[in-house]
Amino acid sequence: MRISGLASGMDTESIVKDMMTVQKMPMDKLVQQKTFTEWQQEAVREQNLTFSSLRTSASNLRLQSTFNAYKAETTGSSSAKITATTQAMNGSYDVRVNALATSAKMTSELGIENMDGNAAKSTDLIGVAGTITVKGTTGDVAVAITADMTFAAVAKKMQDATAGSEPALRVNFDNTTSRFFMASKELGSAQNFSLEFTDEKGKRSDDLGEKITGEAQDKVTSTAATNGSVTVDGIRVDGLTSNQTTVNGLSIQLMAIDAAGESTSVSVQSNPEKPVQLIKDFVESYNKAIDDLQKKVIEKRYTDFQPLSDEQKSELTENEIELWEEKARSGLLRNDPIMKSALEDLRRAFMDKVSGLADGNLSHLSQIGINTGSYTEGGKLFIDEDKLSEALTNKPDEVMALFTTRDAAGDGVGARVYDTLNDIITKLSAKAGSPSSSVDNSTLSQKLKRMDTEISRWQDRLITIEDRYWKQFTAMEKALSQMNSQSTWMQQSLFGGS
Repeated sequence: MRISGLASGMDTESIVKDMMTVQKMPMDKLVQQKTFTEWQQEAVREQNLTFSSLRTSASNLRLQSTFNAYKAETTGSSSAKITATTQAMNGSYDVRVNALATSAKMTSELGIENMDGNAAKSTDLIGVAGTITVKGTTGDVAVAITADMTFAAVAKKMQDATAGSEPALRVNFDNTTSRFFMASKELGSAQNFSLEFTDEKGKRSDDLGEKITGEAQDKVTSTAATNGSVTVDGIRVDGLTSNQTTVNGLSIQLMAIDAAGESTSVSVQSNPEKPVQLIKDFVESYNKAIDDLQKKVIEKRYTDFQPLSDEQKSELTENEIELWEEKARSGLLRNDPIMKSALEDLRRAFMDKVSGLADGNLSHLSQIGINTGSYTEGGKLFIDEDKLSEALTNKPDEVMALFTTRDAAGDGVGARVYDTLNDIITKLSAKAGSPSSSVDNSTLSQKLKRMDTEISRWQDRLITIEDRYWKQFTAMEKALSQMNSQSTWMQQSLFGGS
């Protein structure tokens, strides 16, 4: 029970509150430190996200496809679609499609009738038992058929049975035409197949053949599948089992067979626009990230502005709180060793010489018009677009190697930048954790957990101290009340009867 100044007349509650304010000072300081640490963790994580986004962009700088500085322009026949790969060479080429790669097909010759003599549907029973043998390149596949199977079930069983053989078939029973449609999944002459029909005793079965082909017969052969063929500058390439091939850096998609005397003329020229734009986009993102980081590393820390407690906030206006916290949050990453190291490491990753390249080849970004500014600018990059375009036009292979090479003697710029960003992200995650991870054993998270434990101890300690103060004041009030009672009795006893 708490007695507040009944006997003494003192404002005990205010006195205890003032005394507790002094006792709470160490805990308040700890709460401020915790809030500042939470702000630091938030700032590091934001920077981590920035570097992660930058790493995604930098990933393209490692890929040869990024520096495919060639384009193919075609005239004449439209029988082939032609694009230039990274191995293409400047020049003019003549492309002629001699044959397309085709699949093997078999379609019922006539509409199939069901057991009632009507046009069959996929749900009707086939009504005949026996075996369909698919004869293909890799051997025979026997498909057992029972009379109670539907036409749809027969199609599925044939397709499933040939899945691992050559040819692997797609089989469908069409309700509109009452026919089976079969085709090899792959292309080329090796996909040709034939079907043989036998009854349950292994003898030829015209009846089963009629339920598959529409005519009474014990065997049928697919339409002939063919290999593709193309001629590039007089060099004939036969035996294609796909209508897509690559010859001398030209990716050729066969669309139609050229008539006699027809062909496609291809002109391959350097095309620096794509890699230039990609590099420009990355540099723009990189410079923004570096500029923001540079400002945070040197941002002033205002030690007189500590995080506000809830009690302090209640005494200020919203605008005053905003202005105060702007100062309190300043310098969260000031002189952060990971951030400072990141600026230096990225600068070196871009500007150091690439080792392991052929003598006389491009080995510095500065040779293709990419340079860093002064150290005061934090290693921002600057591009001479004309010089970069010229390098990609005249030496596309060397520019590609400058960025993408992976060698024991040294990695290219793109690989180095990606690896550096990856290392930075790992260090930042170890310090502050990652928002995307459910497990967080980072340095700052562990520090916050220790602070929470210490704050909890302080709260228990303060409750004990406050209870002790109240017990002391309550005891005093009781003693004063008892003394006042005794004084009143003595007065009444001494003077009450006179």
